Amino acid sequence: MLEEVERWLARRSWSVADRPLERILAAKRGTKVSVVLPALNEEATVGTIVSVIRRELMTEAVPLVDELVVVDSGSTDRTAQVAAAAGARVVARDAILPRIPALPGKGEVLWRSLMVTSGDVVCFVDADLRDFSADFVSGIVGPLLTDPDVDFVKAMYDRPLGDAPGQGGRVTELVARPLLNLHWPQLAGFVQPLGGEYAARRSLLEQLPFPVGYGVELGLLVDALHTVGLDALAQVDVGVRKHRHQDGQALGRMAAAIYRTAQLRLSRGHLVRPRLTQFERSEEGFTPRTYAVDTEERPPMAEVAEYAERRRVA
Repeated sequence: MLEEVERWLARRSWSVADRPLERILAAKRGTKVSVVLPALNEEATVGTIVSVIRRELMTEAVPLVDELVVVDSGSTDRTAQVAAAAGARVVARDAILPRIPALPGKGEVLWRSLMVTSGDVVCFVDADLRDFSADFVSGIVGPLLTDPDVDFVKAMYDRPLGDAPGQGGRVTELVARPLLNLHWPQLAGFVQPLGGEYAARRSLLEQLPFPVGYGVELGLLVDALHTVGLDALAQVDVGVRKHRHQDGQALGRMAAAIYRTAQLRLSRGHLVRPRLTQFERSEEGFTPRTYAVDTEERPPMAEVAEYAERRRVA
């Protein structure tokens, strides 16, 4: 590991216990905090997450979160109704920036969420978390409120796979971590580089392009490094993350998108076939299925005319 990264780990890696809520609230002053949950068919979990945030971080005694938005990307279940009933403001993905036809993918939802939120600090939380703790929000928002030199904070945690501790995060270990260590060794200190829980200053997020699909976490991390430097990035240990795990083929598609996101950043002009063929057993034997790999990216939000106009009149 680079000496620079060793120093960064000592300086920019914390536990949620390092910043009690009282200290965070005292530092908040006039800073507005928005929490965004990207959601697609998460009726089983989204309501509990919203309820915990409202009950523990949006009260008169603890006014940490000012805005809680669920962006629904076309759910066919009751995700929107459950989230609204729990107290979130629910916005349909396709209703945001209707001039630009929506593409499928989590990154698309996160990018569009900047148009419908107003916080100086924006905190993203996946909507499929189980046993959710408010620490996932306060832990990663805290450094942004208490340290003006920090611009981007990722959560770190244990990721069990079923009953096996530490065995989650398969794409992280097999794809993302090798890529970062080989090509962006300054980022080798991040425990969960692909984790879906992170917070950043709006002033940074609006400068970054957003990969529309699974590559969004790696893309934002790499681009944040290049934009503000390693010392402006941090991570906070928030405990254990439990969520719905995807099957092996879905992980394969995720891995391909992450590799493609990395490759684009290594050489924008290099030609790579953005397709992934996987195999499924059928009565005739193994049948190939070919999928497109996410390669679309949205430009920095600051370049979008509607966003610039909204900021001008705010």
